[in-house]
Amino acid sequence: MMNKVKWVIKTASLGFTLIEVMLAMAIFSIAGIALLSAADNNFKNLSHLENKVLANWVASNQLVAMTLDPTWPPKNNKKGTVEMAGQEWFWLQKVLKTENKNMRAITIEIRNKEDEKLAITSMVTYISKSQP
Repeated sequence: MMNKVKWVIKTASLGFTLIEVMLAMAIFSIAGIALLSAADNNFKNLSHLENKVLANWVASNQLVAMTLDPTWPPKNNKKGTVEMAGQEWFWLQKVLKTENKNMRAITIEIRNKEDEKLAITSMVTYISKSQP
């Protein structure tokens, strides 16, 4: 008779209770949600960095084109569009007078949309007037 009681007690202690299973599922679901949230943030950061790098390339290309132009840049603002990596970029060029009358400061601002207030990036270069 005693052996039968021991056997019943052993089988009753095998396995997990419903509360233990539910608690484990809750812990794994919270960990899964945290993992998905981290992956989503990484994707957003990657997209932002890609935009920033491409905008810097567009600005650099526009400044190089400006420095290769032999004409003295007038003090005015120009704007235009350029396509890079399958995306259209809007640039705004500002030419500013400096203290030295033989130099000009050129700023290029890059935007995703023409009417955006904040530029993704901006670059500045200085051009000197060639002496004859």
